[in-house]
Amino acid sequence: MRRIAIIASIVIMMVHPTQATNSMIGESTIQQALSALAQTHPQADMALAERGVRQLAALWLEADGHEEEFVDLVATQYIADAEGKKLLFDRLSYILEQCAQSADMLNNTLQEPTVLLGKGEPTMVDWIISGYSPMAHFAEDMFANKIAHICVLNFPAYTLDEKNTLGQQWTRLEWAYARMGEVFNTRIPGSVYAHSAQAMNQAENYISGYNVMMHCVRNEDGQALWNEPMALLSHWNLRDELKSNYAQVPNAREKQEMIYQIMLRIIHQDIPECVVNNEDYCWKPYSNEVQERESGVVVERGREPDTRYQHILNIFHAMQQVDAYRADAPSHVLRTFNDDLEITQEEIERLFTTLLQSDEIKAVAAIIRERLGRDLRPYDIWYDGFKSRSGVSEDDLTAQTQKLYPTALAYEQDIARMLMDLGFDADKAHEIQSHIVVEAARGSGHARPCVGREQPARLRTRIGGQGMDYKGYNIAVHEMGHNVEEVISLYDMDYYLLAGIPNTGFTEASAFLFQQRDMQLLNEQAKERGSKAQSATEVNELLDMIWGMYEIMGVSLVDMAMWQWLYDHPQASAAELRDAVVRIAGDVWNKYYAPLLGEQDCPLLGIYSHMVGYALYLPGYPIGQLVQFQLEEHLAKCSSPAEFAKEYIRIYQQGKLTPNAWMIGAVGQPMSVEPILRAVRKVL
Repeated sequence: MRRIAIIASIVIMMVHPTQATNSMIGESTIQQALSALAQTHPQADMALAERGVRQLAALWLEADGHEEEFVDLVATQYIADAEGKKLLFDRLSYILEQCAQSADMLNNTLQEPTVLLGKGEPTMVDWIISGYSPMAHFAEDMFANKIAHICVLNFPAYTLDEKNTLGQQWTRLEWAYARMGEVFNTRIPGSVYAHSAQAMNQAENYISGYNVMMHCVRNEDGQALWNEPMALLSHWNLRDELKSNYAQVPNAREKQEMIYQIMLRIIHQDIPECVVNNEDYCWKPYSNEVQERESGVVVERGREPDTRYQHILNIFHAMQQVDAYRADAPSHVLRTFNDDLEITQEEIERLFTTLLQSDEIKAVAAIIRERLGRDLRPYDIWYDGFKSRSGVSEDDLTAQTQKLYPTALAYEQDIARMLMDLGFDADKAHEIQSHIVVEAARGSGHARPCVGREQPARLRTRIGGQGMDYKGYNIAVHEMGHNVEEVISLYDMDYYLLAGIPNTGFTEASAFLFQQRDMQLLNEQAKERGSKAQSATEVNELLDMIWGMYEIMGVSLVDMAMWQWLYDHPQASAAELRDAVVRIAGDVWNKYYAPLLGEQDCPLLGIYSHMVGYALYLPGYPIGQLVQFQLEEHLAKCSSPAEFAKEYIRIYQQGKLTPNAWMIGAVGQPMSVEPILRAVRKVL
């Protein structure tokens, strides 16, 4: 699942270098400052100095002082010599790391009761304090003491186009200087950041506690399809349970249809409120009838209010407050693509729609239809029959994972062994393991990175009373992929400001790389396979990968369209947003999915919980899958597991370059859908 950004709350400030503010610095003052700088530092690179001066002028407010103070700060605080500039950079880097990891430690401690099991039941105060953001006022404080001014002046920012062009000739240090220039290049009040952090935290708390009690679900004949206690989180666990029923298990098809109906109820928000996180009632999803579990008496219970959509609106309105301070990017949509992902929305949509409309997808759908022996249903978007475990009962896999991992600590202690199985040498495997803590999550799994070298990365997944079931294990391997990247891209990094990856998609690529090997790490696959079996496995993995892209790219388009709709309808109510999401999901479905999976106007793509709590995070997943495939193609050339691990480390040691620069450095070509389409054409 999602991964928290590398410099914690600081990175929310990393934005474009041009913005409209209430700056009081005019052109004559800028020229006066440049003249004073040239006199004080005759050896200075004046083109670079002017960039810093102009960016500082755009951020200067009346509270910072008069024009004379601006001129004086430029003349006295600009550093022209390389040695002095490097010394300033090192000191600022240290300050940022210490502040970030101290705030992250506090934030993590305050959130523990709401996100972890074994920390006691959260109180009202815990839910409130979990939305507190220790770094919300950090930028304000740094501008107040002029540290931010000094940073902006000496380390100017660059546009995405400039980074993609000029960056081709930059050294590692010059890249780090450019990233330093993005830390303080906007001035948004801390109260605005705090409001957005609180809105997102409240939404995350909502979805992390949204469970459907499957042992309380009944078909229309009153029969229970799930007899053992099972609480499934929406949407993650519901989807995974649906996937598990592609194996030969009792009532598999009926269970899938039931989960599909439950998902539709959640999307439409006509699920009875009393059946969420509650074992006191039995529920028939088709008729929506509710009965008291003990007495069997039918009761009338109201639907869940449009809480799901109200949380989305709360985040949207919080982002609108940010918009007011970003005239250059006055929407969360623009900031997500241009600043966070560093790929334009137009380019992402072109990549996604090219694959969604491809003949290769139609051919894969035909293969699935043939394997299932029936027409495809909408939930077959999650078809899981290509995976190596698809013929293995999930109950058998769960028995194995529960035996191996009865506790979070058992998994944590096995990380080094798993890494060595993948080719990492013993020293590196144990080093990485030493920086990862595994914890039992209340909600779905997620990875919380180490934002400084005195804090561990945290792997969180669901662990029941009997141990880690297969779903929890599969999530854990995914999150471990995040953590391994997080450790390498921090501890193996030459400069702290380059720690991390280009965007969320690139850490998802690492998570997918590991998750793809979950059965290998369980030793479920034979150590030695004949060439024919090996070839069949590779083909299945390829088809599984492109079908997964087909799924998540459409979901991402819905997420993107929903946010655009919000900006077109800023006064919308939660009910109006609900209807819009259903309509948008249906439109995307009709265009890209109905011809293959049936059912016009199906809103299934709107089920994803990411849409509720993570504000346009979803496009990062298909980006990650595209990156993963190109990495897999590249890593397949490695002659041994040891070479695989060595090359993986080299690739993720590149750090936070732009996506284009990172991909060229990793595999020698930009991100594209053509490599996987070409590979699928070849096997078909």
